[in-house]
Amino acid sequence: MTDLVRIERALLSVSDKTGLEALAAALVAHGIELVSTGGTAAALRAMGHDVRDVAELTGSPEMMDGRVKTLHPRVHGGLLGVRGNPEHMAAMTAHGIAPIDLAVINLYPFAATVAKGAPREDIIENIDIGGPAMVRAAAKNHESVAILTDPAQYQGLIDALAEHAGATPLALRRQLAAAAYAHTAAYDAAVASWFAFADQGEAFPATLPLALTRVETLRYGENPHQSAALYRPQTGASGVAAARQLQGKALSYNNLNDADGALELIAEFRDAGPSCAIIKHANPCGVATGATLAAAYEAAFQCDPVSAFGGIIALNAPLDFFRSSSPPMPMPKRSRSLPPRRTCACCSLLSPIRAGPAWHSARSEAACSCRRATMPPSRAPTAPSSAPAPPATPNGPTCCSPGPWRAM
Repeated sequence: MTDLVRIERALLSVSDKTGLEALAAALVAHGIELVSTGGTAAALRAMGHDVRDVAELTGSPEMMDGRVKTLHPRVHGGLLGVRGNPEHMAAMTAHGIAPIDLAVINLYPFAATVAKGAPREDIIENIDIGGPAMVRAAAKNHESVAILTDPAQYQGLIDALAEHAGATPLALRRQLAAAAYAHTAAYDAAVASWFAFADQGEAFPATLPLALTRVETLRYGENPHQSAALYRPQTGASGVAAARQLQGKALSYNNLNDADGALELIAEFRDAGPSCAIIKHANPCGVATGATLAAAYEAAFQCDPVSAFGGIIALNAPLDFFRSSSPPMPMPKRSRSLPPRRTCACCSLLSPIRAGPAWHSARSEAACSCRRATMPPSRAPTAPSSAPAPPATPNGPTCCSPGPWRAM
């Protein structure tokens, strides 16, 4: 079979219409027939394109409030039929099944529906059935079919069509198939987790599916000859994995491991006064409370000044000032950047409330972590004792500097 497959027919069914206009224009420019469902078909017609309804393709109307519309042999046969296989091609001809060479599918917004606190019946209705079935079918038959599941993939396909006169190369189809199965696996994991934790109230379900997104590839692993990457949950991310770096070079595996230990320790002081914890190689070098963050830092540092070298400092309140031999300098506001420090990485982060294993809210636990516990008390960070606590929010980390964020 040739590496290039020309697209003659595309099936589009998307909840997220981002980028749809540019994609549709590119498909039409290459003479590709558009087949679509419901709202997607209406959006394409509003853009001025000719669209064939799925109901016309299948000969069956959408029914049961849209629950049944694409679960039909003329859809799945068009996606799954193996081109070049005589038996498959004969069956397609006998049953009037036309090949579908491109599927553009993104799924009902299940996680977003859960996140906004929708009632149970709305959550159930946002469990996509036909979408994942089409995605998996197209991905299985990637030797002949391309599958798009994310608007971020659209430009890559547009470029491939321009380069190959309306065709897709096998390497691209394989890449898209891998992404498609990851997409449906994550989607199913979110549904299964909601049923287990939120709907059934289980603490330890028999099966715990996990869906993780790579945040970044780290400089090295626990040792320089090893490799590592940082992942965070696609739903309910909190703690170190949800932290935002304000300055400094990218953190390493050991930096992140120590930061996690520092967060776990400082979280024990969430309701205490100004507190500081210093961690090195996952071991506490010192922890203390004080009248101010400066006093807490000095006491924690003096617990073991030698072991604290190169460690993580975690604080349980916003860090508003640095104090040095010069007059106190206020931390920059959001519109400014932090002062350059080659050996210091400051982060703003949230930590989970220890109330349940999933679908939990979050609150501020530590406002800053600093990857260098070597400054003497005369250069210790300090903050006014009256500094307000960072606001609690379930939507993401607090920060004192705008993005882009890098390491965490």
